[in-house]
Amino acid sequence: MVTTSAKVLSDGIVKIDGGTFFGPVPKVHWEKFVPTDRRNRVTLGLNCLLLQVGGKNVLVDTGVGSKDNDKDRENLGMVPSRLLKGLKGVGLSPKDINVVILTHLHSDHCGGCTRLDRAGNTVTTFPKARYYVQRACWEEACKPSVRYSAHYWPDNFMPIADRGQLELLDGDMEVLPGLNVIVTDGHARGHQMVMFRHGGERIAFLGDLVPSPHHLNPIAFSAYDHSPDHTLERKREVLGEALRQGWLVVFSHGYAQRAGYLERRAEMSVLRAVDL
Repeated sequence: MVTTSAKVLSDGIVKIDGGTFFGPVPKVHWEKFVPTDRRNRVTLGLNCLLLQVGGKNVLVDTGVGSKDNDKDRENLGMVPSRLLKGLKGVGLSPKDINVVILTHLHSDHCGGCTRLDRAGNTVTTFPKARYYVQRACWEEACKPSVRYSAHYWPDNFMPIADRGQLELLDGDMEVLPGLNVIVTDGHARGHQMVMFRHGGERIAFLGDLVPSPHHLNPIAFSAYDHSPDHTLERKREVLGEALRQGWLVVFSHGYAQRAGYLERRAEMSVLRAVDL
């Protein structure tokens, strides 16, 4: 039975070029399963994970948030941010969030960390939370290379440090009892996944290591990946453990299917989807 201490919340959707999302996998192989619009864009979910851990409310990733401009909304097919509405639906406000864990600092995962106040100033969305991110990821975001500069928007994360809410991590760590972050790198420097152990259940939020069920294919990874070879290696390790140990895996960009258990069928790993 799926634990009631975990719930997937949506911040809406985003649309990106299908070739970018699937990287080296030719379109002839994925277009049978994933529809595109007339601009060759696929629809991705913007999924966040809400956990209750030892009396604390923990949010993993925050979606794109509400600071997007009209150009971004058009190019990326974005809808208004839904994360705070989702929190309200489970009886929580931004002030009730105690911990925010960020898998990495790309804008579609951390944009909701901050918002604009009535005066147009950028402030933190969750004023009482500690925000956890890997130091390597923070350093990359603050001084990105030319190739990755478009993925990092300082307004999404600098106010966290300015308000003294930032916690930098150096490697794997237990953030709260039963709640661990595990560095995977690959997609971005300092990328981390989140593992939550609750009773006999293990829930893994995979971030962009395995962003959707379609990326259970070992060679499917985003063209944005910082180190594709490392992504491939770590993905095989993580998915192997998920299959052997019966993890409930959550996909950051799953759309029709956001979470489920892996099963072996005809030498392939397939997803038995569940609602979470």
